[in-house]
Amino acid sequence: MKTPIHVIFFDAAETLFHVNGSVANIYLTHAVQHGFRQTPDSQASITQAFQRAFHDAAPPVFAETDPVKLKRCERLWWFDIVHNVFYRVGMFERFDEFFEQVFQVFEDPRSWALFPETLSVLTRLREEGFELGIVSNFDSRLFPVMRGLGIDRFFDTVTIASFARAAKPAPKIFEIALEKHVVDPDEAMHVGDSIRDDLEGATKAGLTGVLLDRAGRAQASGGHVIRTLEELLPLVGC
Repeated sequence: MKTPIHVIFFDAAETLFHVNGSVANIYLTHAVQHGFRQTPDSQASITQAFQRAFHDAAPPVFAETDPVKLKRCERLWWFDIVHNVFYRVGMFERFDEFFEQVFQVFEDPRSWALFPETLSVLTRLREEGFELGIVSNFDSRLFPVMRGLGIDRFFDTVTIASFARAAKPAPKIFEIALEKHVVDPDEAMHVGDSIRDDLEGATKAGLTGVLLDRAGRAQASGGHVIRTLEELLPLVGC
């Protein structure tokens, strides 16, 4: 590193922790309980429909500033995505009840699991004196999830799209996160699993971008690519 890194930002989901099982499996399990007619290819169809609906959705950025109203906006944003999924694979009468239940499921820390090396890497980075932050497009359910997984104590700041009124890969969300630590972009690093949102977004904002590619299949040009969070430690001199 040409300039010493003082702050390391992380994406949240699929970087520090992951869904227990899969989104499609959770959707399917609860949808069946509310009247969805399952077929042998339902889970695969839901997976494909979710990927498309999530990709096509507008960024989770809202004009509201009141926290209560923001949470309503987050819920509506997700309602549109999940409704889009089941519009494609098969709607059912009790969809609204299903959505309320499944929305709460993803706020439950038990629906998530830390990657094996997360705690040890975060502990080492704190011991080495790094300031740590989250920059994520996750919604406000991130806060109870982090508390439940026991990782909130490691982070000095958490910057999420709905509260920042900017979403990755836009430079603004990174700028807001940097301001909280009072550092310049070249003094910070961002680690995440998305080429566009994390690697390219952070790099364009002037940070050192690091792509976490656990599957080893990403075709990234430029920046650092690691397979596990443990490979981050040598990059910052640990």
